[in-house]
Amino acid sequence: MAKKENKEKNKNNFLKELKAELKKVTWPTFKKLVNNTSAVISIVLIVSVIVFVLDVCFENLNSLGIERLKTVVASDAETENVENVENTDITDNGNQVEENAEQENSEEQTENHSENEVAQ
Repeated sequence: MAKKENKEKNKNNFLKELKAELKKVTWPTFKKLVNNTSAVISIVLIVSVIVFVLDVCFENLNSLGIERLKTVVASDAETENVENVENTDITDNGNQVEENAEQENSEEQTENHSENEVAQ
């Protein structure tokens, strides 16, 4: 029971202290309240307009930059494709040379083998 009484006393004390503190507060007059509110709203509007303008500017710059990057990347891709095609042609020619050399070696081996059989 003692705990319940202490809780009630604490609540009453809290409310009394709260009321005493609120009496000490200097509340603004209606004129000050209107002036401060209008100042805050106007500053928020000015900052929002500035952010909007910067956002539009950066978006336009970004879109121009992206278009330039796309053209650069596309031209780089085309040059890489041309280089890859040239390298493929060189590699294919190299493979053909190797295949021709292998065919010649196998033909020589067949001839040598035939000559050896005839000699025996």
